Amino acid sequence: MTSLLYHDGNRSLQDQFDTRRLADCMEKVILRQAFREDDRAFIEGAEFFFLATADPEGRPDCSFKGGAPGFVRVTGPDELVFPDFDGNGMFKSLGNIRANPNVGLLFIAMGENPRRLRVNGTATVSRDDPEMRRFVGAQLLIRVRARAIFPNCPRYIPGSEGPSEYIPRAGEAPVEPAWKGYEEFRDAVPPRASSPGSGNDKDQS
Repeated sequence: MTSLLYHDGNRSLQDQFDTRRLADCMEKVILRQAFREDDRAFIEGAEFFFLATADPEGRPDCSFKGGAPGFVRVTGPDELVFPDFDGNGMFKSLGNIRANPNVGLLFIAMGENPRRLRVNGTATVSRDDPEMRRFVGAQLLIRVRARAIFPNCPRYIPGSEGPSEYIPRAGEAPVEPAWKGYEEFRDAVPPRASSPGSGNDKDQS
Protein backbone atom coordinates (compact mmCIF):
# COMPACT_ATOMS: atom_id res chain seq x y z
CA MET A 1 0.00 0.00 0.00
CA THR A 2 1.10 3.60 -0.60
CA SER A 3 2.10 5.21 2.68
CA LEU A 4 2.44 8.81 3.83
CA LEU A 5 4.43 7.74 6.87
CA TYR A 6 6.72 4.87 5.90
CA HIS A 7 9.63 4.29 3.54
CA ASP A 8 11.92 1.30 2.94
CA GLY A 9 13.97 2.01 6.07
CA ASN A 10 10.85 1.93 8.24
CA ARG A 11 9.56 -1.16 6.47
CA SER A 12 12.75 -3.16 6.95
CA LEU A 13 12.60 -2.67 10.73
CA GLN A 14 8.86 -3.32 10.81
CA ASP A 15 9.48 -6.62 9.07
CA GLN A 16 12.37 -7.48 11.41
CA PHE A 17 10.15 -6.94 14.47
CA ASP A 18 6.93 -8.18 12.83
CA THR A 19 5.15 -4.84 13.27
CA ARG A 20 4.21 -4.07 9.65
CA ARG A 21 0.54 -4.98 10.24
CA LEU A 22 0.46 -2.84 13.37
CA ALA A 23 2.18 0.07 11.59
CA ASP A 24 -0.33 -0.11 8.72
CA CYS A 25 -3.17 -0.26 11.24
CA MET A 26 -1.75 2.77 13.07
CA GLU A 27 -1.55 4.75 9.85
CA LYS A 28 -5.11 3.84 8.93
CA VAL A 29 -6.55 4.72 12.34
CA ILE A 30 -4.56 7.71 13.63
CA LEU A 31 -3.25 9.54 10.56
CA ARG A 32 -5.07 12.65 9.43
CA GLN A 33 -4.37 15.47 7.01
CA ALA A 34 -6.62 18.09 8.58
CA PHE A 35 -6.57 19.36 12.14
CA ARG A 36 -9.39 18.28 14.42
CA GLU A 37 -10.83 20.60 17.03
CA ASP A 38 -8.98 18.77 19.82
CA ASP A 39 -5.74 19.15 17.81
CA ARG A 40 -6.38 22.89 17.55
CA ALA A 41 -7.03 23.21 21.28
CA PHE A 42 -3.90 21.24 22.15
CA ILE A 43 -1.66 23.16 19.75
CA GLU A 44 -2.98 26.59 20.65
CA GLY A 45 -2.69 25.81 24.37
CA ALA A 46 0.94 24.73 24.06
CA GLU A 47 3.76 26.73 25.64
CA PHE A 48 6.44 24.94 23.65
CA PHE A 49 7.14 22.43 20.91
CA PHE A 50 10.15 20.87 19.20
CA LEU A 51 10.97 21.70 15.60
CA ALA A 52 12.97 19.33 13.40
CA THR A 53 14.54 20.62 10.19
CA ALA A 54 17.31 19.51 7.85
CA ASP A 55 19.88 21.30 5.71
CA PRO A 56 20.26 20.82 1.92
CA GLU A 57 22.32 17.64 2.50
CA GLY A 58 19.67 16.19 4.81
CA ARG A 59 21.67 16.69 8.02
CA PRO A 60 19.11 17.15 10.81
CA ASP A 61 18.68 19.81 13.46
CA CYS A 62 16.18 19.96 16.31
CA SER A 63 15.25 23.05 18.28
CA PHE A 64 12.96 24.09 21.12
CA LYS A 65 10.35 26.77 20.40
CA GLY A 66 8.51 28.40 23.26
CA GLY A 67 6.04 31.16 23.97
CA ALA A 68 2.81 32.02 25.75
CA PRO A 69 -0.20 29.78 24.98
CA GLY A 70 -1.51 30.83 21.58
CA PHE A 71 1.91 31.52 20.08
CA VAL A 72 1.18 28.66 17.67
CA ARG A 73 -2.13 29.06 15.84
CA VAL A 74 -4.05 26.80 13.51
CA THR A 75 -5.06 29.00 10.59
CA GLY A 76 -6.55 26.50 8.16
CA PRO A 77 -7.66 22.89 7.83
CA ASP A 78 -4.05 21.80 7.30
CA GLU A 79 -2.07 24.93 8.22
CA LEU A 80 -0.55 26.40 11.35
CA VAL A 81 1.65 29.44 11.96
CA PHE A 82 4.13 30.44 14.63
CA PRO A 83 6.44 33.43 15.13
CA ASP A 84 10.19 33.65 15.39
CA PHE A 85 11.29 35.70 18.38
CA ASP A 86 14.66 37.32 19.01
CA GLY A 87 17.29 34.61 19.55
CA ASN A 88 20.98 33.92 19.19
CA GLY A 89 21.13 34.99 15.57
CA MET A 90 22.27 31.60 14.27
CA PHE A 91 18.97 30.94 12.41
CA LYS A 92 19.70 27.21 12.33
CA SER A 93 16.09 26.08 11.97
CA LEU A 94 14.80 28.88 9.79
CA GLY A 95 17.88 28.85 7.59
CA ASN A 96 17.30 25.14 7.07
CA ILE A 97 13.68 25.83 6.09
CA ARG A 98 14.83 28.32 3.48
CA ALA A 99 17.04 25.57 1.97
CA ASN A 100 14.86 22.53 2.70
CA PRO A 101 11.18 23.16 3.53
CA ASN A 102 10.47 19.75 5.06
CA VAL A 103 9.78 19.99 8.80
CA GLY A 104 8.52 17.96 11.73
CA LEU A 105 6.82 19.47 14.79
CA LEU A 106 6.39 17.60 18.07
CA PHE A 107 3.94 18.92 20.68
CA ILE A 108 4.16 17.35 24.15
CA ALA A 109 2.07 17.67 27.31
CA MET A 110 3.51 16.28 30.53
CA GLY A 111 1.95 15.69 33.95
CA GLU A 112 -1.21 13.78 34.83
CA ASN A 113 -2.48 13.59 31.25
CA PRO A 114 0.55 13.20 28.99
CA ARG A 115 0.01 13.62 25.28
CA ARG A 116 2.02 13.82 22.05
CA LEU A 117 1.01 15.17 18.66
CA ARG A 118 3.22 15.18 15.57
CA VAL A 119 2.83 17.42 12.53
CA ASN A 120 4.96 16.73 9.45
CA GLY A 121 4.84 18.98 6.43
CA THR A 122 6.48 21.84 4.58
CA ALA A 123 7.22 25.32 5.87
CA THR A 124 7.85 28.84 4.59
CA VAL A 125 9.48 31.78 6.36
CA SER A 126 8.31 35.37 5.82
CA ARG A 127 9.26 38.78 7.12
CA ASP A 128 6.23 40.58 5.70
CA ASP A 129 3.36 38.17 6.33
CA PRO A 130 0.35 40.32 7.42
CA GLU A 131 -0.46 37.74 10.11
CA MET A 132 2.80 38.63 11.88
CA ARG A 133 1.18 41.75 13.37
CA ARG A 134 -0.85 39.47 15.65
CA PHE A 135 2.27 38.16 17.41
CA VAL A 136 3.95 40.54 19.83
CA GLY A 137 7.71 40.42 19.40
CA ALA A 138 7.68 38.48 16.14
CA GLN A 139 10.53 39.17 13.71
CA LEU A 140 9.53 36.46 11.22
CA LEU A 141 6.49 34.24 10.70
CA ILE A 142 6.59 30.58 9.79
CA ARG A 143 3.70 28.88 8.01
CA VAL A 144 3.51 25.10 8.03
CA ARG A 145 1.37 23.14 5.60
CA ALA A 146 0.71 19.75 7.17
CA ARG A 147 1.19 16.55 5.20
CA ALA A 148 0.65 14.18 8.11
CA ILE A 149 -0.92 14.84 11.53
CA PHE A 150 -0.92 12.04 14.07
CA PRO A 151 -0.76 11.39 17.81
CA ASN A 152 1.82 9.12 19.42
CA CYS A 153 1.48 6.87 22.45
CA PRO A 154 2.62 9.04 25.40
CA ARG A 155 3.60 6.15 27.66
CA TYR A 156 7.27 7.10 28.19
CA ILE A 157 6.58 10.77 28.96
CA PRO A 158 7.34 11.58 32.63
CA GLY A 159 4.25 11.99 34.78
CA SER A 160 3.49 14.42 37.59
CA GLU A 161 4.96 11.98 40.10
CA GLY A 162 8.15 11.09 38.28
CA PRO A 163 9.29 8.66 35.60
CA SER A 164 6.69 6.82 33.55
CA GLU A 165 5.51 3.46 34.86
CA TYR A 166 6.07 2.05 31.37
CA ILE A 167 9.86 2.49 31.42
CA PRO A 168 11.52 -0.97 31.31
CA ARG A 169 12.87 -2.08 34.68
CA ALA A 170 15.25 -4.95 35.30
CA GLY A 171 13.56 -8.09 36.59
CA GLU A 172 10.03 -6.74 36.12
CA ALA A 173 7.45 -7.66 33.51
CA PRO A 174 6.66 -4.67 31.28
CA VAL A 175 3.46 -2.71 31.85
CA GLU A 176 1.43 -2.84 28.65
CA PRO A 177 -0.37 0.28 27.42
CA ALA A 178 -4.15 0.16 27.19
CA TRP A 179 -4.20 0.85 23.44
CA LYS A 180 -2.75 -2.59 22.72
CA GLY A 181 -6.11 -4.01 23.78
CA TYR A 182 -8.23 -1.68 21.68
CA GLU A 183 -10.31 -3.40 19.03
CA GLU A 184 -8.61 -1.43 16.23
CA PHE A 185 -5.13 -2.68 17.17
CA ARG A 186 -5.22 -5.85 19.27
CA ASP A 187 -5.20 -8.32 16.37
CA ALA A 188 -2.20 -6.56 14.82
CA VAL A 189 -0.02 -6.35 17.96
CA PRO A 190 2.85 -8.86 17.67
CA PRO A 191 4.41 -10.70 20.61
CA ARG A 192 6.78 -8.44 22.50
CA ALA A 193 10.42 -9.18 21.65
CA SER A 194 12.42 -10.41 24.65
CA SER A 195 15.48 -8.48 25.81
CA PRO A 196 18.17 -9.21 28.43
CA GLY A 197 17.27 -8.17 31.97
CA SER A 198 13.81 -6.98 31.04
CA GLY A 199 11.85 -9.55 32.97
CA ASN A 200 10.42 -10.51 29.60
CA ASP A 201 12.21 -13.78 28.88
CA LYS A 202 9.03 -15.15 27.33
CA ASP A 203 7.22 -13.39 24.53
CA GLN A 204 4.14 -11.51 25.65
CA SER A 205 1.36 -10.16 23.48
